[in-house]
Amino acid sequence: MSTPDSFYITTPIYYVNDVPHIGHAYTTVAADVLARYWRLRGRDVFFLTGLDEHGQKVQQAAAKAGIVPQAHCDKLAPQFQTLWKRLHISNDAFIRTTDAPHKLIVQRYLEELYRKQLIYKDDYTGWYCTFDERFWTEKDVENGLCPDCKRPVERISEHNYFFKMGQHQDRLIDHIQQHPNFIRPESRRNEVLGFLTTQKLGDLSISRPKSRLSWGIELPFDTDYVTYVWFDALVNYVSALEYLSPTPSRDQYWPASVHLIGKDILTTHAVYWSTMLMALNLPLPETIFAHGWWTVDGEKMSKSRGNVVDPNKMVDEFGADAFRYFLLREVPFGQDGDFSQSSMVTNINSDLANGIGNLLSRTLTMIERFADSTIPAVGTPALPELEALIAATATGLPERIDQGYRALAFRENLQAIWELIGLCDEYIDKAAPWQLAKNPENHPRLNTVLNTASRALRLLSALMYPYMPQTAAQLTRQLGLSFDFSKPVPQAAYSWETPLAETKICKGPSLFPRIESKPQGAKTVTTPISLRPGLPQKPKHLGITEPASLRRS
Repeated sequence: MSTPDSFYITTPIYYVNDVPHIGHAYTTVAADVLARYWRLRGRDVFFLTGLDEHGQKVQQAAAKAGIVPQAHCDKLAPQFQTLWKRLHISNDAFIRTTDAPHKLIVQRYLEELYRKQLIYKDDYTGWYCTFDERFWTEKDVENGLCPDCKRPVERISEHNYFFKMGQHQDRLIDHIQQHPNFIRPESRRNEVLGFLTTQKLGDLSISRPKSRLSWGIELPFDTDYVTYVWFDALVNYVSALEYLSPTPSRDQYWPASVHLIGKDILTTHAVYWSTMLMALNLPLPETIFAHGWWTVDGEKMSKSRGNVVDPNKMVDEFGADAFRYFLLREVPFGQDGDFSQSSMVTNINSDLANGIGNLLSRTLTMIERFADSTIPAVGTPALPELEALIAATATGLPERIDQGYRALAFRENLQAIWELIGLCDEYIDKAAPWQLAKNPENHPRLNTVLNTASRALRLLSALMYPYMPQTAAQLTRQLGLSFDFSKPVPQAAYSWETPLAETKICKGPSLFPRIESKPQGAKTVTTPISLRPGLPQKPKHLGITEPASLRRS
């Protein structure tokens, strides 16, 4: 069993033939945010992602290219590995199902199930979808189309090996009912329970004859067959712990804390994987969280429509942190979302440039001009009621954020963080430190404003780091702090009472230059322009969570 302080987070292993798109980035960024947060809080984190490299589509694509399947996979794998580096993904391991150790572990589990007589051979006739690489029953298929991808299916009759999945149906139902957090969100849990309680769970075909498909892991008990790609792929979550960490660590990290997946592969994880684990006498993961899909400008994303969002282009144009922020700010995690570049530009300007970016710029400019670039000690209260509200909000924010991470409430966490930014902006506007600076008698009040804003920024840097790691690092450098975010941060980073006086700031460039959109013929050109952080400047309202009472006209 996993140790109490461990946290094991996984993404699906993505199909090597795919071109990385917004859906891949969404799941992986979400997993990265969780991994970074729990590392900061001192937990022993293992974060796994990787590639599914077997199956018929890979074999066909390689044949079309005139190369062997392994060479095809080796050519495509770097497109994911490079993107994760560009998005600052902090995965501890990257698994490929063509890794020799993974193949041996899959075969070991197959042999174990075969010895237990949980795998048997039988004839099978059914409708087969090459794209999804799975069989469908007569009642599943409508008008000759796969119910998932809507592509034509073909009728196939062949001998195959079957895993006795059906005999675990009642046990799986009991587990789901007794563990409310096992499948999340609740709508997905209800979906799986509805399926399991209204129809008989059949057995799972877990082989493909080599005469039809040779690119796969050979069955250890019959060399004329390879294993079904999903059996191979799902085992990655356990096999990685046996060979991709410095020492075998299944006992340290299993069961997984969270499997993050898209809703389209919920059945394979909640049913196939769960029953496989039961048959192998391994604990089930603590949580399988199935998030929603992305549309683009209200339309389904597809290659034929030419509207697939390329994360590399988003990083090129807007930067990795801004793209990470948008993905998790735009919709509640678990629901479907819609991507539009205009919405992203709006969010960058309102939340990032005019929000955290301008708050830092205003604060540091005032410290530079009025306090010799050194954060002053607290003096006389400037606005006691608002200062007390900021202190109370900041004091309660770390626990509020912690609960949000436990609920995978990424958007709600960002909303809570931006509430503090909104309060600080209102505070600066009302305290008007540029006016206080004119009269020496008001300098004690001025010092309080500068110190309060600086302490808020210190807390914001720690809270924002999992979402926007490069931004948080830049923010702390400009504040004159030396947090090492690669290690658990000291509790003082989260404590409102931790003093900051006498810290020398190091003012730098804007965190997020504002993006100006200009129509040019049929195009919209987005051009970064510099913020002009004049001291009395009032940034526009933050746009997502600022209470109506705080919004500027």
